[in-house]
Amino acid sequence: MSRTLFVLASKSPRRKELLNKIGINAQVIPSNVDEDAYKTLEADKMVMQLSFVKAADVARSFRKNTIVIGADTCVCLNGKIYGKPESKEDAKSMLKELSGKTHQVYTGYCVIDCSSGKSVSRCAVTDVTFKELTDKEIDDYVATGEPLDKAGAYGIQEKGAMFVEKIDGDYSNVVGLPLCPLYKLFKEEFEIDLL
Repeated sequence: MSRTLFVLASKSPRRKELLNKIGINAQVIPSNVDEDAYKTLEADKMVMQLSFVKAADVARSFRKNTIVIGADTCVCLNGKIYGKPESKEDAKSMLKELSGKTHQVYTGYCVIDCSSGKSVSRCAVTDVTFKELTDKEIDDYVATGEPLDKAGAYGIQEKGAMFVEKIDGDYSNVVGLPLCPLYKLFKEEFEIDLL
């Protein structure tokens, strides 16, 4: 593994931090994929497809001894998909809709071995339950700027954690990359043991 270059096909600092926690110091090379083309798909299919096309886009630049990791995360409530908010008002609207309800966080993740061309894509889902939010809490939270670059307009690893009553599933998935399933995928599909 020491000679293997790991590349993260995402500009998310949270995904980079998660990979660092499990010993992967990945080079960050964001993809140039037009994500809008996939927005008509159901949540699980959308994030899996996007994780693959992002990883494949970046993998084209590498040949040997490189593992590319792609990922995409969305929030879903009753079939409605919430990506990153387009404005502060959009963020407030999202948070009002999520208030007091249980939603799902989907993360698609894809690993491509550039030496063999092998690629494996998977999807993880976690249930997240929000407390009832007041208008003031929503306004004050959006004013911090934290929700503006996050799917569903909140960050569970930051101040947004104060709104989460419970989660059922993988916490790291809600942050943006499910570490236990990713570890198992590396070990079972690519014979890469991160321990």
